[in-house]
Amino acid sequence: MKVLRTPDERFVGLPGYDFGPNYVDIPSGDGEGSLRVHYIDEGPSDAVEVILCLHGEPSWSFLYRKMIPPLTAAGFRVVAPDLIGFGRSDKPADRTDYTYARHVEWMRAALFDQLGLSGVTVVGQDWGGLVGLRLVAENPDRIRRVVAANTGLPTGDTDMGDAFMAWQKFSQEVPELPVGRIVAGGCTSSPSEEVIAAYDAPFPDETYKEGARQFPVLVPTRPDDPAGDANRAAWEVLRRFDKPFLCAFSDADPITGGADALFLAAVPGTRDQQHPTIAGAGHFLQEDSGEVLASALIDFVRKNPPV
Repeated sequence: MKVLRTPDERFVGLPGYDFGPNYVDIPSGDGEGSLRVHYIDEGPSDAVEVILCLHGEPSWSFLYRKMIPPLTAAGFRVVAPDLIGFGRSDKPADRTDYTYARHVEWMRAALFDQLGLSGVTVVGQDWGGLVGLRLVAENPDRIRRVVAANTGLPTGDTDMGDAFMAWQKFSQEVPELPVGRIVAGGCTSSPSEEVIAAYDAPFPDETYKEGARQFPVLVPTRPDDPAGDANRAAWEVLRRFDKPFLCAFSDADPITGGADALFLAAVPGTRDQQHPTIAGAGHFLQEDSGEVLASALIDFVRKNPPV
């Protein structure tokens, strides 16, 4: 497996992102090499509450920079990894190296085998939910709570909608994938040029974007998708999942609007929770209203103490 690693100087002086880097090595999945996973690890190392923040496509842990300070001020430990292919994590250079199953396994190996996380509150947005909810379903004993934010767990059995299909088509046909502009376009606010550049930082050129290019076509959109059976099995677990489960969706996201209804109808842990709607925020609600989402998360954790 050929692997690219973004030079460290690309991450110097990013606005609001002064967190120290941390790394673990995991098996690459090809039976030979390893991959380096980057993660933020802030707050008390012995904190009772561990908040796992999983980003999506095509962002990276920079997306959580507004949420981490209030979460750590509340006494929580916050772990925010970069998915393989994104941020400061390694980037396999061949698109065929990226599969849904590998993304789940790469994060499982990093977070559970290497970091040994347990008692975790999983926060997943976009692909952070597609990966995170599989981790929840396949490792429920390690999970304390779940926050689903502008995400879903598609099986390929239902229509993904025109907005997603248009995004998928665009992502495969555009000659240069404008990562920072894509994130900005998924916001209701107007990120500064410095912030847009920070979202571009992990990708010095198009060769570093194979993971970002591949993610949209890995979303199950037909019943025979390779990930369909695994996601259906995950839904079976979620239908019995009675630990606290919060839906925190925004009101201005054309991609995932209404997907929270699926969780509210199926997951027992959603009952008796006060599910917030993040007003005036787009798909990347952490960018638009990170402090608001952090406040809702703190309230959710405190109202649902460990049992």
